[in-house]
Amino acid sequence: MSNESPRVSIIILNWNGWKDTLECLESIYQIDYSNYDVLVVDNASQDNSLEKIKNYAQGLETVESRLVAYRFQNKPLEVFVFSEKDYFNLLGTVKEDLDLIPSDKRIIILKNNQNHGYAQGNNLAIEFALKHLDPDYILILNNDTVVHEDSVKCMVNAAQKDEKIGAVTPKVYYYDYQGRSDVISHAGEEFNLYIGRGKRFCKNQVDKGQCDQPRTVDTIEGCSLLLKTEVLQEVGLFDPVYFAYWEDTDLCFRIRKAGYQLSYVPQSRIWHKIGVSWDSYFSYFVVYHYLVRNRLLFMWRFASPLQKTTFTIFFIFYLLANVVLILIKEDMETSKEGLKAMYRGITDFNKINP
Repeated sequence: MSNESPRVSIIILNWNGWKDTLECLESIYQIDYSNYDVLVVDNASQDNSLEKIKNYAQGLETVESRLVAYRFQNKPLEVFVFSEKDYFNLLGTVKEDLDLIPSDKRIIILKNNQNHGYAQGNNLAIEFALKHLDPDYILILNNDTVVHEDSVKCMVNAAQKDEKIGAVTPKVYYYDYQGRSDVISHAGEEFNLYIGRGKRFCKNQVDKGQCDQPRTVDTIEGCSLLLKTEVLQEVGLFDPVYFAYWEDTDLCFRIRKAGYQLSYVPQSRIWHKIGVSWDSYFSYFVVYHYLVRNRLLFMWRFASPLQKTTFTIFFIFYLLANVVLILIKEDMETSKEGLKAMYRGITDFNKINP
């Protein structure tokens, strides 16, 4: 493809997960697309991630993957490192400096000064891209994903065909589903506001072509989310109040409320390790706390009075079922932690929505 293709800023948020991030990067640098910028934004990792990513860029850190073969040919990469305090105080030459180097020969590393969470961590990188890179699209990728070489091209092509499309999602496979890599995790989702939960199309199904038709969907999973720049500028970025979980659903609903469509493009494919980015590092308490709090926060923003009523009834039974499961499956200390998290999630929601 020529450099006339729309410019895409590919944003990968890293937090103590350099091994997954390197595998994701290796797949990105093999895509069939020429006009892109890769931005790795690090949320103040404590596992030496920055050095590992820099070593990868210099060809000193190889990648082992079941899905993508490591290539020496595109190393070294030119590394551009920026600290958070400098993100918005730079002279207007960043894009010009980058454009002297081919897309597959450069990488931008953004160093956040603390763990801002998923929403604000990504927002800082989006704001950097909008200010300095002038992208046509923003692609949000979880660091525990691997992309097919055609993935970006297929999503951009689909978005370019219809001005009503505000965001695009690929077909998402499990990275490893009992040894298989052809089992679908996400092919778009329909969302039921009466119970406050979504239903993924083709979830846990072996891909036999049953989800090969493009469709308009209600929500898109944040592990791979292509957004038109003008749409983001109209509806706003991720709401940082969520910190982690449900911020992608919130953004999807705002995009739809503004009159745009969310599109599922099955020709674009990625693989997702599911939960590695956060669940492996967050405590049981933190995960349950944000899942409960943010679900309530989302529902009170977007549901009608009737939908809130039916959701509340459903949610009470949902919480009771989870309490039983926690007590059955977990030891006493973990059970206490999970129950406290649910309680804190509800009380924190009440503080935000008095």
